[in-house]
Amino acid sequence: MLIRKYPALLAALVLLALFTLAATLMSEAYGSGAIPTSMVKTLGKTLCLALAALAMDLVWGYAGILSLGHMAFFALGGYMIGMWLMYARTGEIVAATLANSPIPASAEEIRQGIAGQVFGVVGSTELPWTWAFAGSLPMQLLLVLAVPGVFAFLFGWLAFRSRVNGVYLSILTQAMTLALALWLFQNDSGFRGNNGLSGLQNIPGLTDQPQAVISVWFLWASAVALALGFVLATGLTRGKFGSVIRAIRDDESRVRFLGYSVETYKLTIFTLTVMICAIAGALYYPQAGIINPAELMPIASIYLAVWVAIGGRGRIYGAVAGAIVVSLLSSWFTGGRAPDLDLGFYRIQWIDWWQVLLGLGFVCVTLFAPRGLSSVFDLLAGMRRPDRHGRDLGPDLGALQEKEAQP
Repeated sequence: MLIRKYPALLAALVLLALFTLAATLMSEAYGSGAIPTSMVKTLGKTLCLALAALAMDLVWGYAGILSLGHMAFFALGGYMIGMWLMYARTGEIVAATLANSPIPASAEEIRQGIAGQVFGVVGSTELPWTWAFAGSLPMQLLLVLAVPGVFAFLFGWLAFRSRVNGVYLSILTQAMTLALALWLFQNDSGFRGNNGLSGLQNIPGLTDQPQAVISVWFLWASAVALALGFVLATGLTRGKFGSVIRAIRDDESRVRFLGYSVETYKLTIFTLTVMICAIAGALYYPQAGIINPAELMPIASIYLAVWVAIGGRGRIYGAVAGAIVVSLLSSWFTGGRAPDLDLGFYRIQWIDWWQVLLGLGFVCVTLFAPRGLSSVFDLLAGMRRPDRHGRDLGPDLGALQEKEAQP
């Protein structure tokens, strides 16, 4: 069993469980109320971002594929579940309004009322074909995985079979993300254009439950998803599959000459991590309450790569720690909680300077601590890098060496 075989996995799961329990006991719904509902939502969203960082670490830190488009699939997962949330909640409101009419409303009248409420903001009264299954929760949950998964599979198949690698692949994923975002900004895209989807925090059928309770439920769901992500990532990276994708990262040509289907492995890990990001997004946006095309812009995926780099790529716990630390710091600095710094000749307002601070942190980690925050865990665990000699066989930290002879 993985948990017995790998103590680090057990430690991560225990820490996650303790974190979730502590947040629950200090919440307004089930505890002392020391943590407000807004903070509980922030913690839940942070766990979702940590799951996305875990996926990014698998595809970049282990497979060497620097994707600058994974947050686009994160947002697509949010759009898929957001369609059901908005459709079902609007349906409840329309049905309650029409219930007072002398003649009971038909299903078609309710559907037309929903279309007018949802798309009236973009000047339409018809539901587009993209909303064909919006009234079915099982179908929309399936689409959370299917739409990003199929999109990623087609994109990856075209890119990897053409052997697009390195910076060219990163630029291609970034261009794909930008094109998708610009399309969603259009009012005729079928997703309400710049308005996006709103009111997602109102869960259909649970309107009698306060947000304090719902926020804790989503915190639990996010924690379970992250725990399953830990287990899946550990299983993938510790077996043969993990050995092959690390070998592809270090020396793709040699792996191909050994007879492995490099494109198949890259396509598999790319598609799988995209689906993990989509699940994270489907849990994130009901807690955020709104999603719009700005969430798909390339800068979001760049931030994701920065989190992984700061945490330490090629280390699952490092990527997760990086996402959690940077996300919480970002909420603190940009939420107005950090006091301004008065230098006498200039007053630093962290709301404006947070991105500069994040950029400096990324540069410092890249130059002075390539292993990021994961190096701190190594020090605490008493782990030291082996004294290895010889020419690197790969460009990444941890790549095999030509020889390991004593000096």
